[in-house]
Amino acid sequence: MIFRPLYIDRIMSYTDTPFIKILSGVRRSGKSTILKMIADKLCERGIAQDRILFYSFESLEHDDITTAKHLYNEVKGKLNSGGKTYLFFDEIQEVDNWEKAVNSLMIDFDVDIYITGSNSRMMSNEISTYLTGRYIQFHVFPLSFAEYLMFRSEYGKADNTHAEFARYIRFGGFPAIHLKEYSVDEAYTIVKDIYNSTIYTDIVKRNQIRKVDQLERIVRFAFDNIGRTFSATSVAKFLKAERRTVDNETVYSYLNQLVGAFILHRCSRYDLQGKEILKTQEKFYVCDSAMRYCVLGYKPDSVAATLENVVYIELLRRGCEVNVGQLSGGEIDFVASRHENKIYIQIAQRIESDETEKREYGRLLDIRDNYPKYVLRTDEFAGGNYEGIKTMHIADFLLSPEW
Repeated sequence: MIFRPLYIDRIMSYTDTPFIKILSGVRRSGKSTILKMIADKLCERGIAQDRILFYSFESLEHDDITTAKHLYNEVKGKLNSGGKTYLFFDEIQEVDNWEKAVNSLMIDFDVDIYITGSNSRMMSNEISTYLTGRYIQFHVFPLSFAEYLMFRSEYGKADNTHAEFARYIRFGGFPAIHLKEYSVDEAYTIVKDIYNSTIYTDIVKRNQIRKVDQLERIVRFAFDNIGRTFSATSVAKFLKAERRTVDNETVYSYLNQLVGAFILHRCSRYDLQGKEILKTQEKFYVCDSAMRYCVLGYKPDSVAATLENVVYIELLRRGCEVNVGQLSGGEIDFVASRHENKIYIQIAQRIESDETEKREYGRLLDIRDNYPKYVLRTDEFAGGNYEGIKTMHIADFLLSPEW
């Protein structure tokens, strides 16, 4: 197992605190492995093995635990009487009304609880009713570029950073495809299985969707329009052109379900002059570039949108609130805020003309504040500063400890 300190350190800082630690994220992003790493870390700290209880609800070993009452009674009978018991529940969404059991265990006994889940039952608005004020949620993403390089060094043959970045764009960050040297076709077969299991288990089955073809067409539209603003109306018009009738509310519902299953991430526009979130024409980004390519196929002219996607997910991974910046003269790709800090980012695969340079840098120069501003590129460029705007290769930006 490759250690993932970004999550381990962050989560374990809340060990022995009165909060339920919830790890959520898309399937196969590494949540179960992180849960096991935390249990191992507790053992290294001297916690006895009989004070650690680990339940995987995707295993046949625990398939008889289907309700909150079953779970409560099962755990109650195994708690250690000599001190705090550490409870690990993997893929807990398989247990009906699990929130009630976890809440009761937390109130009634001396326990420290860690759980994972992969679908919309793990979203904040779903769990807050029973766990208000008693939980902290950690979103686990597929491998960052830095984590990918760690995997490549351990299991494969790492090349120079910029060459590896090109490979990362195509292969994405699902840990399972970096445990050995897979071909592109083999890797996409694995990712397509992750996609199918998420679509059919977490969305179709859970929401009893009958028009699966309609859902898949909306997925393809969203994947094909990564980095572009669109609305439910534009999706409905697209499907109508394909002789598929769907109303706006259904489109909204499907998009929300895709967000709930962590396949898509919604990015709202922010009016930089009016200082407000705009409610229309959002952008959507996919959880991992390989998932987009396994569904649509890889095309060289799709790389620009994928670069934007990769930067967006990295900003989320680092705990930023991210919006598309709206100016009267155009858009700023990302406005990322974290605590009192803020950065502005423009992304360009390459800048080959003065006109493009003026557009990418000029929009940032129109912002009259002192927060850091970046233009991120993948081509060769001279110098690293343009009138106070920092220019970086995207790979170097992703590896920077702080911005």
